[in-house]
Amino acid sequence: MCRRRCPSAKTSSYSNGEGFIIETMPQTPIFSSMLGSSCSGQVQPDMGERCVDPVYQDGNIVSGSLEALIERLVPTMDYYPDRTYIFTFLLSSRVFIHPHELLAKVGQICIKQKQQLEAGTEAEKAKLKSFAAKIIQLLKEWTETFPYDFQDEKSMKELKEIAHRITQCDEENGTVKKIISQMTQNLLMALSARSQYQEIKEKFRQPAMDKGTILKTKPQSTQKDILSVCCDPLILAQQLTHIELERVSNIYPEDLMQIVSHMDSLDNHKCRGDVTKTYNLEAYDNWFNCLSMLVATEICRVVKKKQRTRMVEFFIDVARECFNIGNFNSMMAIISGMNLSPVARLKKTWSKVKTAKFDVLEHHMDPSSNFCNYRTALQGAAQRSQTANSNREKIVIPVFNLFIKDIYFLHKIHTNRLPNGQINFKKFWEISRQIHDFLTWKQVECPFEKDKKIQSYLLTAPIYSEEALFIASFESEGPENHMEKDSWKTLRTTLLNRA
Repeated sequence: MCRRRCPSAKTSSYSNGEGFIIETMPQTPIFSSMLGSSCSGQVQPDMGERCVDPVYQDGNIVSGSLEALIERLVPTMDYYPDRTYIFTFLLSSRVFIHPHELLAKVGQICIKQKQQLEAGTEAEKAKLKSFAAKIIQLLKEWTETFPYDFQDEKSMKELKEIAHRITQCDEENGTVKKIISQMTQNLLMALSARSQYQEIKEKFRQPAMDKGTILKTKPQSTQKDILSVCCDPLILAQQLTHIELERVSNIYPEDLMQIVSHMDSLDNHKCRGDVTKTYNLEAYDNWFNCLSMLVATEICRVVKKKQRTRMVEFFIDVARECFNIGNFNSMMAIISGMNLSPVARLKKTWSKVKTAKFDVLEHHMDPSSNFCNYRTALQGAAQRSQTANSNREKIVIPVFNLFIKDIYFLHKIHTNRLPNGQINFKKFWEISRQIHDFLTWKQVECPFEKDKKIQSYLLTAPIYSEEALFIASFESEGPENHMEKDSWKTLRTTLLNRA
């Protein structure tokens, strides 16, 4: 097996803050121009001896055996993998191998290299300290980026075993041991924080339909509504953005990779990932559904047409402010809520609405050409975020279900392995690039002042079931055709039977 660094790469070095100098691959911009051509590239000529595993194209690995890709992950005394490769491989490796098994293989390679250095010349023995620093750096990047890989005892055991071997390279002053101790402490804190979130996850997993009460009569006009809590569309959009960023902060790269692992387990009837980890994705998706149903509830429960018209126009303005902020997920949820049948059928109400703004919003969310208009707007927001000087301009919250579908289709369109059995690493470059963009956006700190009263209403206000929405809608504006009359008759019969 050939062990090579990327063609024409030059090493650089930096200090890790503890007196260790780590030679590294060039830290190029993440995912820059990796995907320009097909997956059939060959090793670059300046590599010298030709090597078919892994296969390079334009300086990047596009395919290889799992063993070769693992070997590319582990540093040597004169090589450290590029951070883009580390992220992409660690993210995608879980599709093919469990994290604790990968750690074991990494440990075996480390032990072998350590033994070779110890048995070598005095100059090679002198490099043991530098080699140890590189292994520590790899473990730090792994534990910080994917802490959940170390949640089970097997992974922690493998981590401790590697750490024990590495500390032997620096027994004189104990610096390595100190760094590893701090790394382990940080890992345990990260796992503890995530565990605390899991304890309250169940309340986020409740479907929107279960959150509201199926009403038998329409509420009184004196009942509290969103306008009595917040009548400023901009402020409400800002509070929605707060909630979005809080939800997004609990989504991790390995959660997103479960989409791939989950589909493989279904396709092959083999567990390649812990499918129960998708609860973070489910929780965020449920938030979208709850917001859509809340919008529909707020509109349908209003008794008077004039007030109902005002409510519709208010949510249109909120959606527009969300778009201006870069909060596309809330914007789509609001539009979805207003397009639900119980709201859309209120023709007398909509006839009084100034729909020009709503038409613009729907144009942005037009599903034709694979949501081309939305993707253009998202790209513009992403470019603004890259050059922004303030957090206000850095906000990018994509439509989450479209983001998930993009990853899903990337996975389904491209095979995990090529006909020769090698891993189609080019596919995982693209998936990890999209996930990396999402991780960058989720790290933005919300710049808006938090209003607990408004957020409490958004998160706890009763939400009607679909049945209750139709009842309220028909009571506001009676059925207009035979189909609606039949539906209304069925609903009333159901209510009488329950009485």
